[in-house]
Amino acid sequence: MEWGGETGMNAVPDGVVQHILSMLSNVRDVAACACVCRRWRDCVPYLPALFFPRNAFDAAAAARGAADDAIGRMVASVARLRELVIYCPFSMARLPDWLGARSATLRVLELRMDAAADKADGHLDCIGLAANLEELRLWGVSLTAAPAWGRMERLRMLEVVGAPLRDSAVRDAIAACPNLTDLSMLGCDCSGTVAVDLHLLERCRLDILGAGNCSLLLTAPRLESLEVQGFTWITLRGHSLRRLSIAKSTGRVHKVDTGRLPDLDHLSLRGVQWNWAAVSSVLQCASEVKHLVMKIEFCGDLDALQPFPEVDLVDFFNSQPKLRRFEIHGAMFAAMCQKNSLKNLDSRFIIPCLEEVLITVRSPLNAEQKLNTLESLVKYSVKLRRMVIRISQMKNCHEAADDFFEEICKFKYMNYKKVRIE
Repeated sequence: MEWGGETGMNAVPDGVVQHILSMLSNVRDVAACACVCRRWRDCVPYLPALFFPRNAFDAAAAARGAADDAIGRMVASVARLRELVIYCPFSMARLPDWLGARSATLRVLELRMDAAADKADGHLDCIGLAANLEELRLWGVSLTAAPAWGRMERLRMLEVVGAPLRDSAVRDAIAACPNLTDLSMLGCDCSGTVAVDLHLLERCRLDILGAGNCSLLLTAPRLESLEVQGFTWITLRGHSLRRLSIAKSTGRVHKVDTGRLPDLDHLSLRGVQWNWAAVSSVLQCASEVKHLVMKIEFCGDLDALQPFPEVDLVDFFNSQPKLRRFEIHGAMFAAMCQKNSLKNLDSRFIIPCLEEVLITVRSPLNAEQKLNTLESLVKYSVKLRRMVIRISQMKNCHEAADDFFEEICKFKYMNYKKVRIE
């Protein structure tokens, strides 16, 4: 390549070099390129992002403060910094200087606070210096006291990972960010009530650890996607949900109040134990759902685990007329395979929209009823394209297991165009 008598990289226009180098963010790559020549070093002020990985500095440099000095120099050298990501160990005492130096241009901030060496009360307050932030991600913070970062009017996305939470601190922190469209709190430890009232919120993920009794009160008129894990009581007000996932890996889901869900496309209910009234309430409100996942092991109002009540197959599919994809696991499938579950079947019954079914079978008990249910699903689902039967954790030592599996294989052979066994 030749340009104005120059060849090689020297022939590349300055604007093109700046654009190429602007793709870099890892500070190790930035430092290496800055050492190549003065022309490349002069492009550093135009970088949009800096990423300091865990291994950006060795332990000795971090211990003597050289890492903080290097971070400060690089932040100061990038005049138009929009995104700052720090995963390596750093000193919280220096963070206000870095944020203040680039507060006018900084839009995205991500900090691994578990790597900070000197966290103390009020360690999040300095984030308010970057008043123009649009995205904020914090790992390993503590939200037991509300941060005094003022109003973050421009913040659209807030993500908190691995934090101990106090309900009042969460409420105040969220209130300081009134224009959020995306909220995530993942792997957090909380008890009490998490209250969220955000009128622009569109997507929300809340993951609470532990088996404690934690409740959620959420008001978000524009909310389209919600994933919650770990709550015992859930109340949703004023939403436009299209996707809803509720799970609790330990403990019990006692009550879920969603209100009508007319626009819901995807619904996932998972957990060890749910109150059957909570399951029934959600299914009744989500009568228009198109994709349903049910992976609940037990029911029961008290601590004692109880099996599902019988579920009438005709009533169930009549109440879910638009269901296209259905994933049903273990106990719920067994509830559809009781002696009275097929009592209302007649030649006029159809399942009008069902196209795909994934069924997990874990026990050979009630083998005849289970086979009858499988046959009914194939027979009455007029649009069925695929049925996947997943054999999971079945006890081979059970005397009926081999016979049941043989019958499943015969069923698959008779319906080989639609049925598959995993």
